[in-house]
Amino acid sequence: MRILLFTLISLASSLALAATVYKWVDESGVVHYSDQPHPNAEKVHLKEPQTYKESGPLDTSAANPGSPQDARTLYKGCAVVQPANNEDFSNVDSITVVVQTDPALRGGDQVYVTLDGQPLNDGQPTGARFTLSPVERGSHTLQAGVKSPDGELLCQAPAITYNVHQPSLLNPANPVRHH
Repeated sequence: MRILLFTLISLASSLALAATVYKWVDESGVVHYSDQPHPNAEKVHLKEPQTYKESGPLDTSAANPGSPQDARTLYKGCAVVQPANNEDFSNVDSITVVVQTDPALRGGDQVYVTLDGQPLNDGQPTGARFTLSPVERGSHTLQAGVKSPDGELLCQAPAITYNVHQPSLLNPANPVRHH
């Protein structure tokens, strides 16, 4: 089987270079292909090989008419995709937060996240992916926004809620934590 597969791959690569291909079956019933004519061979008509030619970088100025400011405000949406809304966590030390934008975050624009209405990272950008640690017990609300370099809000994600269950010193036999 490997020999047949190797033969077919070799044939396919040579077919792309050959102008004419011939096919015939020998006395043992084995099918042969060649670029040389053979008695009782039939010509095989091949389609042009599919190729790819890389084009240059896209010119986005036609797709985004107007000023550069207009191009920056064209976010179709943004969302906190991790953690999921109403997700429950048990006995965790940290949570990974992922913010997604559509289209992808543009150069210069930055992600800011609030936790329970308070800015994270001392009000500095957090990035589209970061780790929240330490994690406190209870229900919490996360919300993200994308701001331009001059501080203009370009996209506001809907708020999501997540819940953290931690063992309590007052209740060591907490059913959330199995011993």
